[in-house]
Amino acid sequence: MNGALDKSSVGRFRRFISKYEKYFLVVFFIGGFIFDSLTLGRIDRTYDLTVLCSHMTFLTITLYLYNLVDDGRWKNTILERFQMYFPLAIQFFFGGLSSAYVIFFSRSVSMTKTLSFFIILVALLIANEFLKKRISNKYFQFSVYFFVNFTFFTFMIPVFIKEMNTTIFIVSGLISLVFTVLLITFIYRTSPSTRAEISIAKLFRIIFIIYATIHVFYFTNLIPPVPLALQSGMVAHNVKKENNSYIVTYEQDDWYIFWRDHRIKYIHKPEERVYIFISIFAPTAIKKSIYHRWKWYNENAKKWEITDKISYEITGGRDDGFRGYTFKDNVKPGLWKVDVITEEGLILGIIDFEIITNPNLQPHKMVEREF
Repeated sequence: MNGALDKSSVGRFRRFISKYEKYFLVVFFIGGFIFDSLTLGRIDRTYDLTVLCSHMTFLTITLYLYNLVDDGRWKNTILERFQMYFPLAIQFFFGGLSSAYVIFFSRSVSMTKTLSFFIILVALLIANEFLKKRISNKYFQFSVYFFVNFTFFTFMIPVFIKEMNTTIFIVSGLISLVFTVLLITFIYRTSPSTRAEISIAKLFRIIFIIYATIHVFYFTNLIPPVPLALQSGMVAHNVKKENNSYIVTYEQDDWYIFWRDHRIKYIHKPEERVYIFISIFAPTAIKKSIYHRWKWYNENAKKWEITDKISYEITGGRDDGFRGYTFKDNVKPGLWKVDVITEEGLILGIIDFEIITNPNLQPHKMVEREF
């Protein structure tokens, strides 16, 4: 009797899942997103590495299992009772990996970088909701897989080899491309239903377009040079180091400017230095040269002019980022920005401010803060 009730309950549960599957796909995507948002912190922490590697491994395995369901490969096996849940698992891992990347990208102080990734993420959600076959659409399925796989390797390889540069990024992309092509080829040869549903040449064209697009994003600074990220950056009146702390004096903005602490209108006094203070996150043991590229906007010529390019070395591993600063004397009034860049010229973030030299104005709400 109990066994019959158990089977009846399982049957009702499966019918419920099947009826509302389109909603559960989105819920599980968001569930994976929320799970990682609440648990992940540092890309080089053992827990984070374990979670990301597990997500990628289980996503790959589940993708393989799911694409052989229509071939009856799992009939009369223990996997048959779970095969209806494969799409939910895929969505959970997609959401988990995407959320992890957003967390690590969002360390960047340059919000345009984060927003560009959020736009891609939202596009995935919308595409998933409106595609006729949703996750069962193999073109969509493998395209998303390649995207998260590419991002996975560009994060992981620099962390494990403790080095990052443009060559490492290109190598990471190639490894991801080869890995994805091999997986698709293996599934295509193993699954008659997959061969009947897709053109492998068309799918590979889509994959190569995504591959090229990510590289365009990288070299045009639409995404930051992961896994480095600018955590904070500000224009300051003074920076001094005491013991192992930095004491930064800056103008604090009004309370309703909640998205930043410092004021971008800098009230400058004669002979005063202008400081740029930053904190950069880098995984443990990664060493990198960082440059501050100071620019002033020439109103007459209507263009930005580079005035200085100052470098220093950073070493990763600190939770709150590697702190550093540069300063400039004899500044002109007007619009300024400082690009925080790598030695390859890739932008980590941009600090914008305006220098005002009116002698009748006093600095606005000066504060000292320890970093």
